[in-house]
Amino acid sequence: MRDDQIELLETSFADVYAARDAAAALFYERLFVHDPSLKRLFGDTDMAVQGQKLLTALKLVVGSLRNLPAVVPVLETLAVRHTGYGVRDEHYATVGTALIETLSLYFGPRFTPELRAAWTGAYETVASVMILAAHRPQEHRERAAAAAPASL
Repeated sequence: MRDDQIELLETSFADVYAARDAAAALFYERLFVHDPSLKRLFGDTDMAVQGQKLLTALKLVVGSLRNLPAVVPVLETLAVRHTGYGVRDEHYATVGTALIETLSLYFGPRFTPELRAAWTGAYETVASVMILAAHRPQEHRERAAAAAPASL
């Protein structure tokens, strides 16, 4: 990613993070509108807690944009964990749609084409890392899981 895109992501995410509870609630609302069947993956999960996890993960990714290799093991671990919950490859596209729509609704006219492109590019990078990790052999996934912090 270019420095100007990273700056856009950092600045816009700080704004979203300040309203993290509302932003997370809006994201999950949009996610379930796009694919109501995804609700079953969350079971009895407290969605407020899930929203905190989502924003924590986004904060980690946005904070690591200047050093992406540092966050890859965390993303790989998340991918493996999500596979265990029943997440499939096609769900990543739905999540991306819900994320971009959430940001568009949150920012309104401030969600410029440049900001949209930066968020779309960042999400596509994250999703591709996670999808690849989900398809790696089990021994590689175990090594990735052991290397990453268990906080997410």
